[in-house]
Amino acid sequence: MGAPRPYQQVKQRYPELVAAYEELGRQCHDAGPLEEKCRELVKLGIAIGARLEGAVHAHTRLALEKGATPEELLHVAFLATTTVGFSTMMTARSWVEETLEKAASKAAAR
Repeated sequence: MGAPRPYQQVKQRYPELVAAYEELGRQCHDAGPLEEKCRELVKLGIAIGARLEGAVHAHTRLALEKGATPEELLHVAFLATTTVGFSTMMTARSWVEETLEKAASKAAAR
């Protein structure tokens, strides 16, 4: 699955701005020793803590692409409990589960 439609629309209208943003992302990812899967799990945790639904979906999907298991992704959500609270964790967990269900449906359709 590609980037969400709003992101694609902004990228089409402001290609230089989005290119700079994407380059910053690449630089941040390359700035340290963490491997790709670990980086996506960390970014998922950040998205959960910030209560960013779109980012939770995106980083769940990206972590799956980098080899994370559903159990690892759900564990990240559980780890948020003592930091952001039970209700926030439950909401974020539902977002992770939605993305996992879509990925499983997509895989079954292949």
